[in-house]
Amino acid sequence: MYRKFLPLIAIFLTLSGGSIFAQEKNMTGQWKSFDERTGEERFVILIEIDESGNLGGKITGLFQKPGEDQNPVCENCKGEKKNTPLSGLTILWGFTPDHIKDTRHWNSGKLLDPKTGIEYDCNLVLSETGDEIEVLGYLGFSLAGRKQKWVRISEK
Repeated sequence: MYRKFLPLIAIFLTLSGGSIFAQEKNMTGQWKSFDERTGEERFVILIEIDESGNLGGKITGLFQKPGEDQNPVCENCKGEKKNTPLSGLTILWGFTPDHIKDTRHWNSGKLLDPKTGIEYDCNLVLSETGDEIEVLGYLGFSLAGRKQKWVRISEK
């Protein structure tokens, strides 16, 4: 009797990619960003998926040097974000998964650079290992954009 269900079970396991048995790596969690010019640690960003299935992120930590303002604000931001504290500031929003490529690609989002106040169109790609994100921010078209690598902060 159970033999007639074996082909259905095999098809289900093949289509699910074995996700029942292995946890898929995803972009949610805490990430460390770096200054492009100096390579110094810049922010801790918490990335989450909202109730509508879009990905977004906010700054949850800053790497300020002694003598620097320990509670800086976004002086160059526009609108309601102007002079908002960087800690807690949403800098990623509106990303949707690109299931055509694979579940590691998230596109069509926005990235705010708190230093300049510029809002970039942005795509995110999770590394195969799940411990880095390639962040591509651009104005207009992606060929003329800026790339950064963010590193996952491992949970202890």
